[in-house]
Amino acid sequence: MEPQSHHRLPLAGRHAVVTGGGRGIGAAVADALARAGASVSLIGRNAEKLCATATHIATEHGVKTSTAIADVTDEPAVRQAIGILRDSLGSPAILVNNAGIGVSSPFLKSGRDFWRKVLDTDLMGAVYCTQAALPDMLQAKWGRIVNIASTAGLTGYAYISAYCAAKHAMVGFTRALAIETARTGVTVNAICPSYVDTEMTSGTIGNIVQKTGRSEEQALASLVAPNPQGRLIQPVEIAEAVVWLCRQNAASVTGQSIVIAGGELMP
Repeated sequence: MEPQSHHRLPLAGRHAVVTGGGRGIGAAVADALARAGASVSLIGRNAEKLCATATHIATEHGVKTSTAIADVTDEPAVRQAIGILRDSLGSPAILVNNAGIGVSSPFLKSGRDFWRKVLDTDLMGAVYCTQAALPDMLQAKWGRIVNIASTAGLTGYAYISAYCAAKHAMVGFTRALAIETARTGVTVNAICPSYVDTEMTSGTIGNIVQKTGRSEEQALASLVAPNPQGRLIQPVEIAEAVVWLCRQNAASVTGQSIVIAGGELMP
């Protein structure tokens, strides 16, 4: 049940853990969860960015924050990080699996190491974090797991076969775990945005410029062309969807892949 004394702060009393929380989508999600009253923990590899984001959130919203350094591809490090955050702010009730990488390569030029890196980060990182946090949610009989996937988890795109495979697997993982936890008070959902206005997308634009000789404007236009709205998605749009999924009144929403792409996909 949702705490009854915090009608204006629907997530008050909840501890939210956000991976890749130091910047981009993760930072926006962490900020939105804090604005809704949750205490927020951030996991990532860059201590400076994590601390800066956590400090800003604590100052801006008056909530407790914590950080833990971990590479999500390292299962023991993930378990240790979740343990540290549990000791700091209590059992996690919300987990947002946001950490990931977006790298491109023609299929025949993407070798074993390339595939392993993408799959370990974009799929297994979410698996490890969920395995570490889910027992607390099951014990509490309440939890929210939100996986930040991609439209690449629902359709295919050229030159990112490994990324598409990982995100398709994340969507499948979301659906399967949602069924497994359906009677436990825990929901599991995925959010599938198209290109988002973040540093990762800036890197993609730079890569296109370098490899094709096109201008940044032309590269950006090629990325947003499939989106009928003709624009990049803003991180706050994803963050607000995460907050809604974490509210009590979204308790019947589970196993879903919510597309945030301006009409690009209508599954």
